[in-house]
Order: sequence, then C-alpha cells, then structure tokens
Amino acid sequence: MKKGILAGVAMTIAPAIAAPAFADDAAVYGTFPVTLQGWMGPQTNSVAYTGQIARQVLHDSLKKLAGKGNGKPNAALKAEMMLYYEGKGKNRKVLAPSSKGPFIVKQKTVGEISNPNLAGKTYKGTVSGMPNNMTGPELIKFWIGKAASANKGVDMANGYNYPQLISKFILGAVFYHQAVDNYLDEKMTAGNKPNNKPYKKGKHYTGKEHSWDEAFGYFGFPAHGLKLSPSQLYAIAKRKPEAVGFADADGDGKIDLYDEMVFGPAYYAAGADKSKKTSYAQTIGKAFLDGRKLIASAGGKALTGAQLAQLNKYARVIEDNWEKTLAESTFKYAGSCFKDLKAIKANPSDSKLLGKYIKHWGELKGFALAMQTGRKNLGDTATRLNRLIGFGPVMPNSSQVTDIDSAGNYVKDQSSGINEYMGHMLKVQKLLVDKYGIKARKNDQLSGMSEMLKKLGSGSAAEND
Repeated sequence: MKKGILAGVAMTIAPAIAAPAFADDAAVYGTFPVTLQGWMGPQTNSVAYTGQIARQVLHDSLKKLAGKGNGKPNAALKAEMMLYYEGKGKNRKVLAPSSKGPFIVKQKTVGEISNPNLAGKTYKGTVSGMPNNMTGPELIKFWIGKAASANKGVDMANGYNYPQLISKFILGAVFYHQAVDNYLDEKMTAGNKPNNKPYKKGKHYTGKEHSWDEAFGYFGFPAHGLKLSPSQLYAIAKRKPEAVGFADADGDGKIDLYDEMVFGPAYYAAGADKSKKTSYAQTIGKAFLDGRKLIASAGGKALTGAQLAQLNKYARVIEDNWEKTLAESTFKYAGSCFKDLKAIKANPSDSKLLGKYIKHWGELKGFALAMQTGRKNLGDTATRLNRLIGFGPVMPNSSQVTDIDSAGNYVKDQSSGINEYMGHMLKVQKLLVDKYGIKARKNDQLSGMSEMLKKLGSGSAAEND
C-alpha cells in the first residue's frame, strides 16, 4: 500500500470539483499496523491485496481482448487472451482500465501490481447451466476460443456476446467465489490461517489479516470507498473526468489501480445503490473495514471464539449483500432482454436491436451463472434459472442453442418462440424477487405480470430444459 493513502486522504481538491473531505482515516481500508509477534522487519503496514487487484486488471484486459476478433480463426488473439487468463508475465500490458482524458491510470503493466493468473482461482465445479458439464476453467477457455473467431467477439447467428459472457462469469467464478467460498469461509475457521502465525513463512502479516485483505481485494472497492457515494463510485469505474478529484485520494494526479479504482463487483453494487433503495457497496465495505479492525485488535494473538463468531457475522453480511448484487444484476438484464424482444417483435430485421439483445443476454447469462459459484448450493433456484434462461437466447426465428457437439459446434433447435421466452424473462425476475428480496430492481417488468403472461400466451408455459 502506498504511503500516500495514510495521510493522503487529507488532500487538497481543486475548488471546481465537488469531493468528500478525506480526513477520517478510520473510514479508510488503507493501513493497519503489523501485529505479527516477533516481527523485526521494516514493514509498518500489514494490509496487502495486490494479487487480487492484479486479477481485477487481468479480467478487464481479457474482456477488452475478447472483443478484438475479425470473424475468422485467430490463433494469435486466442494465445493473447490465454496469456491474460491462465498465463503469467510481469510485462503484460494493462489494456483496461486505461487512461481516459484527465483520468490518468498510474500502472502500465500488470506486474507493477502483482503477477498472478485468473485460471488458478476459477471455480472448479461443474457449470450445469451450459452443456457438456464443463468446469469453470473449461467453460471460460471454450468461450475464449469462440471469441477469437467471432467478429468483435459476437456470434450473431447463435446469439453469443463473448466479452459479456466471459466477464460476467468471471465476476462470479473468480472474485465472488474466492471471496465468499474460500477466504471468508474456510480461512475464517480457527485452525486455518491462524492469527498468531504468518500467512506464509517470511511474511509480515498474520493468516487472518491477509485472508481478510484478499477477500477485500476481490470486491474491487477503493481503500477510501466508504467516503464515496454510489454515484461517485460509479463515476470512477466509468473513468469520468469529474471522478479524478474524488478517485485520486493521495493527490498525485494519477489513479492507482491498487487502491483508488472501482472494479466490477463494487461497480455493480454501486450501480444498484444509485436507485437509493439499496446500500450494497457501503454495507459490504463497512463490514470489510469492521472485520479488519477486529482482527487488528487481537494484536497478533489467536482469535478467541467470540472474535471468530463476530468475524463470521461480518463475513455473512458481505456474502449476503454480494449475492444480492449478483441477483440485482441478473434481474436487470432479464428486464433488458424482455424489452429488447418486444422491440425485435416490432422490427424483426433490425440488426442493431438484435446486437443489443445478444449483449444483454450475455450479461444475463453470465450473471446467472456467476450466482451459482458461491458458498451456497442454490438448488432449485439454480435449476429454474438455468431452465428459464436456457443455453442460448431464443433468436428472432425462434431457434435456440440446445447443445454443444463433440467438435465444439453449437446444436440448435426450434424453441416455443419469442412470446414464450419473454414470459421466461418475467419469471426470472419474479424468482429473484421471491428468493432474494432484492430492492433496486432496475428494468422491472413485473407490473401486471399475470395479465402480460396471458397476452404473451405463456401463463403456464413449460420452462426450457
């Protein structure tokens, strides 16, 4: 962690920029003392989550690469995507987030932050929402291969937008999965990564300190994020010119990707919070900060049963709100698909409308799959989501991908049609409201759902298999 964020959050902002006052260090996930007993090194700060932020950058860069295809097989592009997914290399360029106008990004290479990969941290379970029982890494590599051959990463014939599918699935299969099903789960038990021992030999932070920090890094929240409104967090993620003042916490004129940037998970939490009906980003950020303060208060001693119990309460707050963020996103894009299909029915030959629908479906499918990579087994909820959404979108000619053959080719069949599928989108939204009690509900299409289903002719429609 750079020293600037210690005092740096007490900085001078140009008068023309409306920004919060960064005076209260207690609200910054920036510096916690070295508590490891017997440590004699020069380090004074025990906070470290560089590997997680490097993976956020790898994800953003991989998404950008996935849209670079020209419609023909491209081995070089596939190899470059694989370098960002399962390879390593300190000299890998930061392709995204990149500088944009006055929003100057500090790092030029991933290695300036850390040198990990994404594949090693991807959900290893079977992804039942796609054909052939592929594991998480197998599915991402399959999509990478398809993206390399698709025009700008989009398969207009079958309905797949690979940048969106890859991105949204990784938001769950790497970041959410690692945070809630690893660092905030197994590593928060008494015997795993104890607080009275270093995380690894030679490290200056304890097992619990670093485990908690790593989970925080996967959320993609800036160190001073609790000082920012949902709109400000959103603006940072979008690299808006006006965001420089409140993103650049140490006032050095550059946005440090390590501790000043907003990445995917926190971005979608803030996006929901802009509705003013939810506070996912702040709730998650505060639980992370409160948990870190609790660990630091132990002074390098093993956590007591009471401390572990409280820490796990914070962990469940993080998990529950993160899960709801994913549900909100899935809900949002189900509504987008519904509206897109309505427009396509009126203009079936409009290729722009079709491209918009395919993009939104990729986001819908990616988030629905992401929800299934956490600590909990979603059971019937996952089954219903997968059946309602299907393996591919229903296309204007009513065709839909139903399988993938042994050569990796899509197998299509005739679906029950657009009206039926519009009904499925409504049922997805209803399911998410019923199961998760989500409140932001962007693109809510549920008003008069029963009457709408009757008009569409899908009131008791069978779900996709």
